[in-house]
Amino acid sequence: MSRTALRICPLCEATCGLTLTIEDGTVTRARGDAEDVFSRGFICPKGASFGELDGDPDRLRGPLVRRDGQLREASWEEAFAAVAEGFGEVLRAYGPQSTGVVLGNPTVHTVAGALFVPVLLGALRTRNVFTASTLDQMPKHVSSGLMYGDAFAIPVPDLDRTDHLLMLGANPLDSNGSLCTAPDFPGRLRALRRRGGKLVVIDPRRTRTAKLADRHVAIRPGTDALLLFAMVSVLFDEGLVAPGALGAHLSGIEEVKGLAAGFTPEAVAEACDVPAEEIRVLAREFAAAPRAVAYGRVGSSTVEFGTLTNWLVDVLGALTGNLDRPGGMMFPLSATGGWKRPAAPGKGFALGRWHSRVSGHPEAKGELPAVALAEEIETPGEGRIRALLAVAGNPVLSAPDGDRLDRALAGLDFMVSVDPYLNETSRHAHVVLPPPPPSQSPHFDYAFNGFAVRNQVRYTRPAVPLDPDRMCETKILARLVLCLSGQHGADPATVDDMVIGATLGKAVADPTAPVYGRDATELTAGLTGLTGAERRLDMMLRLGPYGEGFGADPDGLTLEKVLAHPHGIDLGPLSPRIPGLLKTRSGTVELCPEPIAADVARLRGALAARPDQLLLVGRRHLRSNNSWMHNVPALMGGSNRCTLQVHPDDAARLGLADGGLARVTGDGGELEVPVEVTDAVRTGVVSLPHGWGHARPGTRLAVAGADPGVNVNQLIDGSRLDPLSGTAVLNGCPVRVTALPLTTASVTQGD
Repeated sequence: MSRTALRICPLCEATCGLTLTIEDGTVTRARGDAEDVFSRGFICPKGASFGELDGDPDRLRGPLVRRDGQLREASWEEAFAAVAEGFGEVLRAYGPQSTGVVLGNPTVHTVAGALFVPVLLGALRTRNVFTASTLDQMPKHVSSGLMYGDAFAIPVPDLDRTDHLLMLGANPLDSNGSLCTAPDFPGRLRALRRRGGKLVVIDPRRTRTAKLADRHVAIRPGTDALLLFAMVSVLFDEGLVAPGALGAHLSGIEEVKGLAAGFTPEAVAEACDVPAEEIRVLAREFAAAPRAVAYGRVGSSTVEFGTLTNWLVDVLGALTGNLDRPGGMMFPLSATGGWKRPAAPGKGFALGRWHSRVSGHPEAKGELPAVALAEEIETPGEGRIRALLAVAGNPVLSAPDGDRLDRALAGLDFMVSVDPYLNETSRHAHVVLPPPPPSQSPHFDYAFNGFAVRNQVRYTRPAVPLDPDRMCETKILARLVLCLSGQHGADPATVDDMVIGATLGKAVADPTAPVYGRDATELTAGLTGLTGAERRLDMMLRLGPYGEGFGADPDGLTLEKVLAHPHGIDLGPLSPRIPGLLKTRSGTVELCPEPIAADVARLRGALAARPDQLLLVGRRHLRSNNSWMHNVPALMGGSNRCTLQVHPDDAARLGLADGGLARVTGDGGELEVPVEVTDAVRTGVVSLPHGWGHARPGTRLAVAGADPGVNVNQLIDGSRLDPLSGTAVLNGCPVRVTALPLTTASVTQGD
């Protein structure tokens, strides 16, 4: 019997609405939901493969527990008993700082990850937290924290109303965008051009997005901050600074002017390999546009000056009056973003509240650099990480020097992985707890609604009933909370009850909350939902900026109202939010925070840098998302290939042939990889995609293992970091490339 069900796609940040065809409990087709208020029927190849990913035969159905050195199938009760015992022994003997947590990218794509990971961290009380953010977006969190006082106050490009979009290190035609939730990003860019707007792409590769652009600037990798500073210098020199009404809420303009003085277009031109006059044109066009916005992503974040680059993106918007106004950079307002509070000076944002034990890396946003994980496990002494919890993370492939981390994980006293696959990282676990496939899970975008280009709210319940032998992910994480807090065996529902009680208790005591002075027990009794997670969602919607406030606004949002609109509720375009969102101590947008100003001296040293080696950059594929989609046959092949892209001039100089083989050597090691000669990369640059290298033994990834590719991050040893954010430098890394005879070379990577 066939039926249809709605489901928000969890496979990238675009969060498109899907209509699933389900036959006998199996998803047989996925198409775009034409009535979805946000995505309006758009679907990409990843979404279209939802059924194949959902039904992947390599997905684990039940827990695995290590016995006699081997991972073997076990019951859920046996698995959680092993967790309580294994973590309990380490905690009792060595304390919470002997434990660590790794959070992977998929964590923010799930209801369970959003609701329970903060509770898990609170239960474990460790400072050893490592996430994918320091391999991707942490520079944006740090620059936003320093400028606005809130690491999650990240402005997004108002794509549907802008006249001029300057894009750095981003390729949304393949990635669908990130830190900018925008279904049909390609269609929005084409609409920009149809209405007479201009798209400018700064990227060392001629990506699919760059091909669409009015102007493509093939910058030297890692020099985005220099180019942006030069643009800022032009604004000051040519009298183009015009912050408009926002000026009353800005501080530090003169300080920025002083810093920019040494970064003229002429000073940076050779380092960026962009003519000075072209930089001036970029600045003038940006300033002259009625509504302009800059957007930088992975390529401009995972570089040596990632935080400075992200800071300058926002500075450029502020100085031209394009920050916090329609068509410029705007701040989304999520339906679960908490109640509105009056504008007031806040506590600000601090870096380096603690440091890593071995190398002394400062924390950022409560996290330590992912590159520090291996040494924190390997290095003896008090505070050594002996037990590790990994949730949806595969750092053996996603972090630098995976071989070293691979060895380190093998030496842990105890490890737990929450993961549907036995992959390159989870194969080291003593207990593997697999969540169910996405069709059997609910979906609400707690994280990505905070980065959406239009305010909206959507929620989908599981499209397929939970299989009897599986456990929902919220229950898995709730039971982990209990195991790690010494309450193994208690009812998992108590975790939701605890969070609800604490949240409502805080709300009724806050004079700015809509429920101030009311009885928290009475409010709790009024919550609806089939599960504890739904009751928490109902609470957050009611307390949110569009909520009914437990009766304060009868027309506001509740879970029941959202469920009554299965295709979502449109909450309108983005609107100005400054000064209300600011949490800086000054109550202003602080354009020149001290840590950033101090780091500018380091950038000055890059003015004289002239790389004498090829520079490595990564690339994204339309049919992939990091390392966790290479086991889906429909998403493999075609353009989704692990090749070394080399410009024809460099190929001729090095004796490389298209389809031949090359040895690539970097700080962290060497790889042998097929060559793809193409003018899509500029001279002096080579490109390898991220997320490959599925050749390690002990995994259960048949499709990925049949075409493993090589792990680009093995070329990187982790010694290069953006010091403010702790983010690994994954782009602009120097490498050496030599041709290999096809008959003697291997394209596999071993341990």
